[in-house]
Amino acid sequence: MSAPADSRELLKHFSIVFVIALAGYVLLWSLDSNLRNRRAPWEIAFEREPGGDPAIAIKPPAPGGASVRIVFTGEALAATNSPGLVRFDKPRPPLPFGTVIYDDLMYFPGAVTMDFFGHEIELLPTRLGVNRKERAWTPGEVVRLTPDQKPGPRPPDRKRPARKSP
Repeated sequence: MSAPADSRELLKHFSIVFVIALAGYVLLWSLDSNLRNRRAPWEIAFEREPGGDPAIAIKPPAPGGASVRIVFTGEALAATNSPGLVRFDKPRPPLPFGTVIYDDLMYFPGAVTMDFFGHEIELLPTRLGVNRKERAWTPGEVVRLTPDQKPGPRPPDRKRPARKSP
């Protein structure tokens, strides 16, 4: 065989491999994109109770579910903090009150952990975490938290001891 014929055969093989790899990439990317966005992100309504206590209403990502409401009894909210709705479709959205400690929004609805007045609230599709204790999602439930229910400070991260050289 001549050198140009070998070159054409090699180019043909590389082209076929490239087209197969490109088609596989596009297929897997579209499947992953569909998995990431097939469910809705978390939505939290930030509100104020008639008595002035701050509250949040967590809308479940499943359609038709009733919101879970958490009221922070005995906590004060500045007059400048207005009610609002926050969608967790982007990392670390600004909140009307409280802070985001952790969020993993790779696949909606994802996992979100927040701190409100020293109370830790964790949102996962399978459970609700309140002050580092797991609870089942109960649609329509109202959870009232008081200042004396705040968890203690988080334990410091444990560091592994350095290995000793032999």
